[in-house]
Amino acid sequence: MNKGLVIVFTGDGKGKTSAALGIALRAFGHGMYTSMIQFIKSPSTTGETLAADRLGQEIEIIAAGKGFVTGPGNKFPLSEHRKAAEKALVLAHQHMLSGAWNILILDEINNAVQLGLIDIKPVLDLIKSKPSKLHLVFTGRNAHPDLIAAADMVTEMRAIKHPYDSGLPAQKGVDF
Repeated sequence: MNKGLVIVFTGDGKGKTSAALGIALRAFGHGMYTSMIQFIKSPSTTGETLAADRLGQEIEIIAAGKGFVTGPGNKFPLSEHRKAAEKALVLAHQHMLSGAWNILILDEINNAVQLGLIDIKPVLDLIKSKPSKLHLVFTGRNAHPDLIAAADMVTEMRAIKHPYDSGLPAQKGVDF
């Protein structure tokens, strides 16, 4: 590995976190270590956390958020969501500089920036200070234009059709 990439998965379609987890699984196959810090998601039992627990220390997932920020599922004031996102960013910086990880995934960080939980400047500073061989992966809707400009690769997921639009709930193993 010559150069660690900055990768962004964004857009309104499904698959951003799944694409990042695909990178983690591929890296696992090559004996690499991945840490995923989730900026919005709260600790819960999802398929990805259950799988990471079974795979061992090579893939770590930390749900550092408080859950839904807006809408009926939100249980916390915006100030609590901001504190959680700020702590997640500090944790990301620590993980980045620890030397223990080959890949660092910042899941839903784009949402955290777009919702005003964290500012884009410290996110860009993170990129500027990343070790040269570390891959950084950013996920979430509405990636900031400055993040897109700083990235090596950007993929936009576009929604064409989704079962939720027809009233079907999230499906175990597919959506969580």
